[in-house]
Amino acid sequence: MKDAEIVELYWKRSENAIEETKTQFHAYLMKIAMQILGNEEDAKECANDTYLAAWNSMPPNRPERLSAYLGKIMRQTAIDLWRRQNREKRKGSEYALSLEELDEVLSDYHTPEQELDGVLLEQAIDRFLKDLPAKERNLFLGRYYYCDPLKEVAAYCGMKEAKAKSTLFRTRKKLKGFLEKEGFTL
Repeated sequence: MKDAEIVELYWKRSENAIEETKTQFHAYLMKIAMQILGNEEDAKECANDTYLAAWNSMPPNRPERLSAYLGKIMRQTAIDLWRRQNREKRKGSEYALSLEELDEVLSDYHTPEQELDGVLLEQAIDRFLKDLPAKERNLFLGRYYYCDPLKEVAAYCGMKEAKAKSTLFRTRKKLKGFLEKEGFTL
């Protein structure tokens, strides 16, 4: 079933929408959650929360790329759960490691003004990523969006781990310069 057809099921409030979503996207969503949480039960809980969030958000939303829409919901749901579970003690998960690498460039946003800055920051990062060569962009997204281990990201980008690590370092440095030019204080 195509994305538009599944979205239409949500708009018609058909319970088949969730079943079709599970059939097509469950493995993808579980991969996202597992990279952040490292626990299958927690990942399943986040998947169920994602299906509910999709149900509650369509309508009014009508996403063109359902995978990206659901992936964003799943990622945020998993991050929220991870933060709740690890408020005091940060564990060595891939999520924690990838956040540490980005700490010098980005910070958390909490107040309404900071939330707006977060949206503007997200848009700026999107512009930055669009201008990167495909391999560099895939490496960056694999590591920092999907929180894949460095070794795995290097493998699917066709490079050695050391080269991936240095490429990510240079990309973070470029991102920092780009964001400073865009007016962000880092």
